[in-house]
Amino acid sequence: MKYFLFVFFLFSLSISAQNTTTLPEGSSSPNATLSDISWMEGNWSGEAFGGITEETWGPPQGGSMMFSFKLVSEGKVSFYELGHIREVNNTLIYELKHFHGDLKGWEEKDEVQQFKLVKVDGNRVYFEGFTFEKVSGNEINIYAQIGNEDGSSEEVTFNFKK
Repeated sequence: MKYFLFVFFLFSLSISAQNTTTLPEGSSSPNATLSDISWMEGNWSGEAFGGITEETWGPPQGGSMMFSFKLVSEGKVSFYELGHIREVNNTLIYELKHFHGDLKGWEEKDEVQQFKLVKVDGNRVYFEGFTFEKVSGNEINIYAQIGNEDGSSEEVTFNFKK
């Protein structure tokens, strides 16, 4: 019985701790520009998945902000992500590709993961399944819905510091 209550308590916490969202069906992304997320620019580091994370965001140029991500675990690169946030039709779209440590891609050659903008709200920018939060000038959080092998998903928090 104690185990059941503990699991229920953890489940309740996870429901109330949601920081990610999706675009309501039939809705379109709101107007936004790269200036709404330009505070992401810089070199960021943190810890996640049992390793060290690095994320670097370039300045807004040419209608996009490019980024790279690296996870180092047990002294080896576990995976990379490369991508950008682009201005398209007066809104933003977050796009990325994953690569193993040897740079072999996860997605097919022409496949890109795309996440539509849901809303811009103060110090947070919400994309479908991802939220970027400015904590301070030297700290950000990225909340991501990560899929599990069993078809479920969980929200993971990446805390980065400059």
